[in-house]
Amino acid sequence: MKILMKNFRKNKRDGSPAFIPVLLILALCAVLIAVSMGQVNIPLDQTVMIILKKLFNVELPGFKDIPTSYFNIVWMIRFPRTLTSLMVGMGLSLCGIVMQASVENPLADPYILGISSGATLGATFALMIGVGSIPVIGNVGVAGCAFTGALAASFLVLFFANIGGKTTGAKLVLAGTVINSMFSAFSNMIIYFADNSQALQSVTFWIMGSTASATWNKVPMVASVTLITVIFFLAQSSNLNLMLMGEEAATTLGVNLTFWRRIYLIIASLITGILVANCGMIGFVGLVIPHITRAIFGANHRILTPYTVLIGGIFMTVTDLLSRMLVTGSELPVGIITASIGAPVFLYMLLKKDYGFGGA
Repeated sequence: MKILMKNFRKNKRDGSPAFIPVLLILALCAVLIAVSMGQVNIPLDQTVMIILKKLFNVELPGFKDIPTSYFNIVWMIRFPRTLTSLMVGMGLSLCGIVMQASVENPLADPYILGISSGATLGATFALMIGVGSIPVIGNVGVAGCAFTGALAASFLVLFFANIGGKTTGAKLVLAGTVINSMFSAFSNMIIYFADNSQALQSVTFWIMGSTASATWNKVPMVASVTLITVIFFLAQSSNLNLMLMGEEAATTLGVNLTFWRRIYLIIASLITGILVANCGMIGFVGLVIPHITRAIFGANHRILTPYTVLIGGIFMTVTDLLSRMLVTGSELPVGIITASIGAPVFLYMLLKKDYGFGGA
């Protein structure tokens, strides 16, 4: 018991928040650069002037010389899209780190556990029956169906993982794999029998992932859900650390991991449903970013969580910029970019002999 408590205290002390201000500055720079660059490059100083004018009503010298087209591009198109990318990266990275700790498995993220497949099924169903085209409630309706699908998937995962005794990390992963396959099959069946070409095009958007549809109407929902869950999990670092130490350690210290796993899965369902409804399936962010951060800064979630969230936001902001610039006159779905970068990075980390899950 003394050894257990000593290791737990050491794990809580591990790490330093010294680089958080640096990452915040990098995130701000990434946002400004992403807003300035694209098929039409806008001078960075003019981008800053436009944002300051709209956010704080501060008019710097030279503001009146900015073309109206620049104003529309920055404020109406790129800025809400970049903020959405930042929040999506933060949210997916957060879900990844929480899922990996909850099930004690380095491969866990909302996609592996089937939550995103449930959200995609809900969004696909909503689009096919025309919910997205209904005035006023269209976006909210699609998001609601996506969340319902994600919640249904998480409950099914919990149900199957509870069969035969106490829920364990291994059972959650196995149940998630089953639900992921089942919900993906249902989505593909809906797509196969659909005869609505416009809906099929929208579903393709979900599958590949993109922030192209981001608007100011969608930003508040994505940002509020992401930031609230980030704050919540920043306060859960002790439980997340205990989960990595295993069932026996948590039981000895009086923590009910089964209860917290259920809570965390429901919260992950909420944020995954909202993000998938707005941006579709964007893979590898929740899987790779936590591993990169853990390899650099250690496994203590008191430090790991804020670092992972910030790095994930920066990563998504940069990849969204790449998706807009790699193809002249068009853009690639950002899900393709994240998979192209994430898969080789994860393979490299997998082959490294000095990296182990849990920061070893």
